[in-house]
Amino acid sequence: MDSVVVKPPPDVHVARRRDLVVPADNRRLKRLLSSGEWHRVAPGAFADGRQWRDLTAIDRHRLRVFEAIARLPSPTVVSQRAAAAFWDMDVLGDWPSQIDVTTARAPGGRSGGVFRRHAVGLEGVDRIAFGHHEITTAAQTALDLARTLPFMHAVAVVDQALWADRDGGALTTKEEILALMTATAPRRGDVRARRVIDAAETGAANVRETQTRLVIAALGFPIPRLQERRVLRSGRLVFGDMYFPEHDHWLEVDGRGKYLSPQFGPDRRPADIVIDEKNRENEIRREVRGFSRLEAADADHPGRVYDILVGDGLPPAKPRPRG
Repeated sequence: MDSVVVKPPPDVHVARRRDLVVPADNRRLKRLLSSGEWHRVAPGAFADGRQWRDLTAIDRHRLRVFEAIARLPSPTVVSQRAAAAFWDMDVLGDWPSQIDVTTARAPGGRSGGVFRRHAVGLEGVDRIAFGHHEITTAAQTALDLARTLPFMHAVAVVDQALWADRDGGALTTKEEILALMTATAPRRGDVRARRVIDAAETGAANVRETQTRLVIAALGFPIPRLQERRVLRSGRLVFGDMYFPEHDHWLEVDGRGKYLSPQFGPDRRPADIVIDEKNRENEIRREVRGFSRLEAADADHPGRVYDILVGDGLPPAKPRPRG
């Protein structure tokens, strides 16, 4: 599955010092940066400020990686979250300020500045050509992050690699990731990685859905089915983020961008999208016993999730968490 082509950097105008016919004047450069007209992407590379602000966090990181490695004279292996950005595997939380690369076990070349170097050795590291550099495959990237990230963050990124409804299909499978792990001598983080892979699912469309699923499980609620598909009595086809069949309970996890993003209707006003979503919700409510709606950020507050689900009639197996 790693034959899938990595995602290119976003189409943003970038001014590079090395390409300028007239050397950049430092005073003018500072004015452009302070005014927001330009944004420093990497050393010697500056993106159009307006275009930069319109980018998603993953697109910003992918552009930063692309511009930074373009300056490296020696081939390197793009890995970890830097590779995840090119495989379009989102991460939970903020993208790092440094760019991950994997190096051979050798003295020197310590992390610092732009790059974070992982000196784990290149033996058994699955990678493909990436210009005059290399990049870890989607399966290897998922394994590396499963070994190193905190549990919830690791499951979120592995879910992204396994996401079955991605355009072009899933990037990899659990079997491929486990095969990479068992093909080499045991490494630090393997026990953690197995737990992460066991917890990963193929149905999470974004990292917030993964986070919500794990929080719900930790709070003692039943295990839901992901991406529930149903044809309503009106003939309308709907998909639910999570569904609890034993309680006939439907759960939606929405980010506010759903009502603002052009992908949900470039010719529709946000108000029209809200009205249509409300009508959709009313139809679903008439066909299920329970319905809940969470905002994506609610998962950062387990007590809030607990109160909403209990208030909507979903029974937990654990008491409410403190705080």
